[in-house]
Amino acid sequence: MAEMVQRPDPDALLAQLEADALQARRGKLKIFFGASPGVGKTYAMLSAARVLVGQGVDLAIGVVETHGRSETAALLQGLALIPLRLIDYKGHQLQEFDLDAALARAPELILMDELAHSNAPGSRHPKRWQDVEELLGAGIDVCTTVNVQHLESLNDVVGGITGTKVWETVPDHVFDSADEIILVDLPHEELLRRLQEGKVYIPQQAERAVQNFFRKGNLLALRELALRRTADRVDDDVLAYRREKSVSTVWPTQESLLVCVSAGVGSNKLIRAGARQAAQFNVSWHAIYVETPRLQRLPADARARILRTLKLAQDLGATTASLSGQDPIAVTVAYARDHNLGKVIIGRDTARLWPWQRSFAERMSRAGPELDVVLVARDRDERESTPPTLSESTPTAVARDWPGYAWAAAAVALVACLMTPLLHLLDLANIVMVFLLAAVFVAYKLGRGPGAFAALLAVAAFDFFFVPPRFSFAVSDVQYILTFAVMLAVALLIGQLTAGLKFQVAVAESREQRIRALFEMARELSSALATEQIAEISERFVQRVFGAPSLLLALDTKDKLVSVSETATLPQLDAGIAQWAFDHNELAGFSTGTLPSAPVLYVPLKAPMRTRGILAILPTAGQWTAAPEQQRLLETSATLIAIALERVHFIAVAQEALIQMESEQLRNSLLSALSHDLRTPLTVLTGLADSLSLAGPPLPKAQADIAQSIRDEALRTSALVTNLLDMARLQSRNVKINRDWQPLEEIIGVALQARAHQLSGHSVEVTLPADLPLLYFDPILMERVFCNLLENAAKYTPTGSTISLWARQNGDSVEIIVEDNGPGLPHGKEEALFEAFARGRNESAVTGVGLGLSIVRAIVEAHEGTVSAGNRDEGGTRFVIRLPAGNAPEVPREVVE
Repeated sequence: MAEMVQRPDPDALLAQLEADALQARRGKLKIFFGASPGVGKTYAMLSAARVLVGQGVDLAIGVVETHGRSETAALLQGLALIPLRLIDYKGHQLQEFDLDAALARAPELILMDELAHSNAPGSRHPKRWQDVEELLGAGIDVCTTVNVQHLESLNDVVGGITGTKVWETVPDHVFDSADEIILVDLPHEELLRRLQEGKVYIPQQAERAVQNFFRKGNLLALRELALRRTADRVDDDVLAYRREKSVSTVWPTQESLLVCVSAGVGSNKLIRAGARQAAQFNVSWHAIYVETPRLQRLPADARARILRTLKLAQDLGATTASLSGQDPIAVTVAYARDHNLGKVIIGRDTARLWPWQRSFAERMSRAGPELDVVLVARDRDERESTPPTLSESTPTAVARDWPGYAWAAAAVALVACLMTPLLHLLDLANIVMVFLLAAVFVAYKLGRGPGAFAALLAVAAFDFFFVPPRFSFAVSDVQYILTFAVMLAVALLIGQLTAGLKFQVAVAESREQRIRALFEMARELSSALATEQIAEISERFVQRVFGAPSLLLALDTKDKLVSVSETATLPQLDAGIAQWAFDHNELAGFSTGTLPSAPVLYVPLKAPMRTRGILAILPTAGQWTAAPEQQRLLETSATLIAIALERVHFIAVAQEALIQMESEQLRNSLLSALSHDLRTPLTVLTGLADSLSLAGPPLPKAQADIAQSIRDEALRTSALVTNLLDMARLQSRNVKINRDWQPLEEIIGVALQARAHQLSGHSVEVTLPADLPLLYFDPILMERVFCNLLENAAKYTPTGSTISLWARQNGDSVEIIVEDNGPGLPHGKEEALFEAFARGRNESAVTGVGLGLSIVRAIVEAHEGTVSAGNRDEGGTRFVIRLPAGNAPEVPREVVE
């Protein structure tokens, strides 16, 4: 079938031009896509790269993983390589892609293997696909590879099939935005053969892979997923091309369904039939309802039935829409062509009223000859109980709209009365025009039914009052019959067109009002700086658009839902339903599937990071309908409110973090300044105290004790200043860690010697196993750790207490325990003691400012370890330090002769 090209929409054309201009500045992304490892994605990418190099393309290799495959490695020869960057991570050197070097090199094309790869900590981006995004933004083309199990939307599906959870994933929008997808496919027999020949993994790995991931069933399922995902991508490309070229015919590239919902009660069967066929073909499907001016006057129960039918379709997975138009056939065909839906499901019509009347299916086939029209029979009970479609000509409609028909009759009578005195002054043609004007005016003001009634009355009144012989329906001239027919046809046609245009204008105005209200709310939300402002804006929008009062519930500092508004209240609010909607991230309450009898509708506010609150709406009787457009408007407004709440939240977090950083920086500067200024006088004071006991004759005992006290206090103050200086350095990250393999017993011995004075009144027991491995740490910093722990134990235990220090190896870590039999730690303060300036008891005779344990934790965590505190069951305190054991070098044993 030849393409039918129509004039493109100007707005769509402008948007396409802007998108093309933006795309022209970006690089092109080509993805080599496969079902599993080993299908040859990297080989195909390198083969294509060598062809491009032969064509003169400036190409560089960013990252290529050969996995030991000689055929793949051979393709790397002669290609330019961007050197990898070395990153230190937990004592290991990791090689990662050098993004800055690639941007500086700026080749035309870069090869980036394994798009789902996670970069090592310390890289600019946590994921390789984010590196690719920056390269594309710089105008560099990228070729990359990815497997189907790494797509975010299919991750759980693949995990359920293979039993293996893949943690490295790529967002689907990266895959969908690629300029070209190359499917690298390989039958499962060939892949298993390659695996057995060692062309995928080494033999030991290949044997485990065949037993686990590379089973025949897994490979078949993964291949099907890859083919389907590629087909979906191609279908999206086809749809984009059709819209770009304004192709008006449907291209049946894949099975696609469109269900037409009517005003009858048999539409539920259409929906279920469409859902079954969509599930059978495994395709997406749509369900639409076209509201014409004739159907606007349906009773409330019929409109509610239509909305329930659309809700059923939405629950069964359909994309629903409620459209408006004068010709349902034209609207349906246009929707099918715009969404490339080749199969239309409609209900079978009842018996024809007139022999020449065409059925809906026949008219659909003539309007869209490329569409497949499927008729679904209604149930017998439904056909018999289906009421006739209401129109303005039925007695029910006439009885309901009698004021309109009365006004139509009055308008025609008024024209007849006004024209009678002017009969001798005006020609009959002019009088006909006045009657036509009256019929058009009635149709514009009162609708189609009164307009048609006014047209009939106008013809009758003109014949009775003005056409000779007057005051009778007899016609003296046969030509007047043609006049009456033309007058009636013109009046009906213009009246119907006027009523239809009025309907279209009303629909357009309604949409324009909704869009303008949404735009104004988005503009106001963009400038809101507090949650109270967001609450006021959202409540005003809901009242304006939906005609219902509302209340915004947002999260407080304890992640509890609280009312934000200062003035608005909602007495019908149920906190339990609101919490359920928040926890499950689903609609609840009025007109939903969860507690639909509740008077309030609870809408979760879903932001990109998390759900930020609940919008509670109290629908007003007669103002709320569950139409798809209204639901989408509600979802859009809820998303805008959620994004505004998240933006305000992160602004507050950023401000708080900035204040904390500035306060920490100020405190560290003060501590550093005080420490440097106090160390010199304290050193002088200690030296003077020592000189008193060394110079001249020996001092009397009282003066000697005073000198010793001065020396001890100076040393204690000097240790305090040292702690302050160390804390300032640790928090500012200015401490350089010089790690080396050290025996633990030497560091503990130095710490015991340094704290011998404080430990003089205590019993210290040290138990270290002979086979304890060497540990990788900074000896000076780790000495400070044990000094602070021993000093802490000596200060907070009575004289004569026992302090034990022992160690043990536990798996891949070494635990060092310092414990005592003193009074123990205050309950509930085990973690708080490690904070800066925290003390076990606020009022205590023990000297100190609470920095020792904070320094201990900072140093241990800098060595990739942990420290914890607790109370012993038999009484006393226990501190446990866990350091990684690592791969310590072997120490040669001494040979004793």
